[in-house]
Amino acid sequence: MSQNDSFHTADVLFDRYGDNPIITPSNWPYLVNATFNPGAVEHDDETLLLVRAEDTRGFSHLTIARSKDGRSDWRIDGKPFLQADSTANEGQKGIKDPRIVWMEEREEYAITYISFSPGGPTISLATTEDFESVDRKGSLLLPNDQASTLFPRMLDDRYVLIHSPVINGKASIWISFSPDLRYWGDHRLVLSARSDWWDCSGVRLGPPPIETNEGWLLLYSGVKKTESASLNRVGLALLDYNEPWKVIRRSNHWVFGPDSPYELVGDSPGMILPAGVISTRRTRELRMYYGAADSTVCLATSNLDAMLEYLGVE
Repeated sequence: MSQNDSFHTADVLFDRYGDNPIITPSNWPYLVNATFNPGAVEHDDETLLLVRAEDTRGFSHLTIARSKDGRSDWRIDGKPFLQADSTANEGQKGIKDPRIVWMEEREEYAITYISFSPGGPTISLATTEDFESVDRKGSLLLPNDQASTLFPRMLDDRYVLIHSPVINGKASIWISFSPDLRYWGDHRLVLSARSDWWDCSGVRLGPPPIETNEGWLLLYSGVKKTESASLNRVGLALLDYNEPWKVIRRSNHWVFGPDSPYELVGDSPGMILPAGVISTRRTRELRMYYGAADSTVCLATSNLDAMLEYLGVE
């Protein structure tokens, strides 16, 4: 099936987990208002989610949840793993929306997240080998940015950052390069909003890009503002493996959108934001962890081959 064969792509490409939401504020070991937008990785034979938890001041921090099967029986730490640090130019109003990748060359995990610096939301970086101790690198770029992740490997001896700056009030997806994770340049536009389309009001990064034989598979979030709400849906793109600023394919239709009650009722009705994926090479299964209505953590599954086929990749 290609993207021109059916409009009901969400029914074809993704299956919502039957026991969604998988994590709610009522599961939390301490008082929070909302739990959502988790980064995801497999660590020590478990699925580890780094969940954005919003307290009753409206400030967010990041806390670890673990599960043997990545679906149920989540064990949640009793205290935050990362909180805002004013000494790292992160301000004091919280941090949010983490992405996690394993950096092969460095043999450590890289966690990118958005921090509310004195000048506005910006990208911050922290690294860890074991999710026990953490090395904070501070902010990477100037505000205003909505999401970011590093690629899991260097390209031409440079680190690669894909992120979502807001320019003239509209988010788009850009890529930047660095020799040392400190100084960034060679900025290039990857994806922008399409006038009058379902993603006409802005696009921002979803989970970290997924490495495939055909290129980097990217899930992104598209926004269309209406008089009553902002509709937030998920699209697909395939980026060139060696030159990831080049888009090989981009989905015409959204492939996942708010539909279930837990996605339509909450602090932000209709908001769905995937921030973490785990894919299995053997089974080709993809698990997408996403925030629903800025209130809970949910899970949907898909198949890598089906997603690439949908994009028209032979």
